Amino acid sequence: MKWRCTWCGKPHAENDPPCDACGHNTFEKAVVRADDGGHDGTESGTGADPNTELTESGTVDTGPDYVWACPNCGREHVRNTPPCSRCGNPDLERVEQTYEGLERDLETPSWFAVAKPYLPILVVIGVIIALFATGVISPSILPGIGPPSPPDAPGEGTEAAGIDLEATTEEVHERLEADRDESRAVDDGLAAYSEYYNRAYVANGYGDADHEPPELSDFNADCSGEHAVRQVPGVLTIDDYDDERELVEDIVGALRSNDDVTRTGYDAEGLDIHVVDGSVYVIYTTC
Repeated sequence: MKWRCTWCGKPHAENDPPCDACGHNTFEKAVVRADDGGHDGTESGTGADPNTELTESGTVDTGPDYVWACPNCGREHVRNTPPCSRCGNPDLERVEQTYEGLERDLETPSWFAVAKPYLPILVVIGVIIALFATGVISPSILPGIGPPSPPDAPGEGTEAAGIDLEATTEEVHERLEADRDESRAVDDGLAAYSEYYNRAYVANGYGDADHEPPELSDFNADCSGEHAVRQVPGVLTIDDYDDERELVEDIVGALRSNDDVTRTGYDAEGLDIHVVDGSVYVIYTTC
């Protein structure tokens, strides 16, 4: 046994790859012990054929590699194991393996070629980020970002009996401002907190809901100190009013009775009005 496969090590009698065990295409001369040198008639006891050229690594250059190719479809196989795994042809033929096109196949595509199919998606993402960054779209529309949405509650929060409740809220603030020595700005966080508080109160009273009072810290209110919540709990009836002005007068009168609404020490406020079954519910928050 003079030859062996350089991959699996199986010995072969002749230098006739591929290996019939693993299909590898390179053999090397079997190692000959030093004390056996020259017994096979070769030079220096290496067992090497004088006509065989050794490579720098010490292996034998056996010439070109061969594969078994299907003459029908061209599919290459490592071993002569018909039929063809692609087309089922029963015959395979031994051909020299070539590496044409290998360099082309190994070329690394540019980043632009890789990203090109995804450019429309990247453009859309960029536009969305720009809209959020410039404030055109508020991040609060995303789930989990911004103040919590107020719970569902029976009744109306925008208009009832022909009276604009949002306009009434603005007029109440203006009337309170006129009566105070120190100004209080309308804070969106306090207004959102008041709306949540008011709806939760109504939902608990007119249904089977069991909402807990909200936490002011969840509403991004501009408050650096303590806050106060005051309520007008359904003592006013919407059908008693013909316009917003009359309703404003009674809401301001009910709120004035509380010292937190008029005294100094607070600089922001928020208000919500909700009407259910004709009763007017008002939540006022200041800090």
